[in-house]
Amino acid sequence: MNPATPYVFDATAADFDQSVIQNSFHKPVLVDFWAEWCAPCKALMPLLAQITESYQGELLLAKVNCDIEQDIVARFGIRSLPTVVLFKDGQPVDGFAGAQPESAIRALLEPHVQMPPPAAADPLEQAQALFAEGRFSEAENTLKALLTEDNSNAGALILYARCLAERGELGEAQAVLDAVRSDEHKAALAGAKAQLTFLRQAASLPEVADLKARLAQNAEDDEAAYQLCIQQLSRQQYEAALEGLLKLFKRNRGYDSGIAHKTLLQVFDLLGNDHPLVGTYRRKLFAALY
Repeated sequence: MNPATPYVFDATAADFDQSVIQNSFHKPVLVDFWAEWCAPCKALMPLLAQITESYQGELLLAKVNCDIEQDIVARFGIRSLPTVVLFKDGQPVDGFAGAQPESAIRALLEPHVQMPPPAAADPLEQAQALFAEGRFSEAENTLKALLTEDNSNAGALILYARCLAERGELGEAQAVLDAVRSDEHKAALAGAKAQLTFLRQAASLPEVADLKARLAQNAEDDEAAYQLCIQQLSRQQYEAALEGLLKLFKRNRGYDSGIAHKTLLQVFDLLGNDHPLVGTYRRKLFAALY
């Protein structure tokens, strides 16, 4: 019943003073007095182990089998099972008898045990979150620091290129993407290249207001409809662009050699399969195709 962890161990009369009393001068030690015949003991034990693990070495758990270790039972006057005692600086400082909920056990431990600090966020995940929120300069700064340590991180390079693209550095972004030599990020690489394509195209197209004016005069102006979608993509107005591309595809799937269909697939690459819009518009495109 002993989990494979350095923080949870059996304590015996032979080693109790060392494993519990001496250890408690360095880290608080929770002592679980239990027995094989005690059903509540067996229910409590995995909860105590789980709580101990959550402290990542700031708390230890010693288990005393009371059927075997009668000397320890007598030494501490244990009268009922389960009994749990917290030792700190060589002395029992708190405890409880009977099964307790996790919240009560943690409340007992809180004054005596320091919770370890949360693990630092992965820099790439942090940059991805910033990028998703439109905080491109912050994402770029995070990626620069990461790439200073590891300039071959393909995921970071691709996202860095997208940050560059968002502030108009299209040539530099292309150079970064050309330097990516990993097969692990094909979808992300395709998405970044699609973003560059849309931004380049948008730079040479009429203004959004002009395109909307043309469509107000003629709702079936395929060229204006397509160009408006590209402008929307360059501004990350993805839902409006997807809807416009799908509408154009349904109305005239052969327009410009099926470019609406090809562009829809590029947008799927750009957003990635986990994006909710991709699932929705893949289904709509499938329905339109068949």
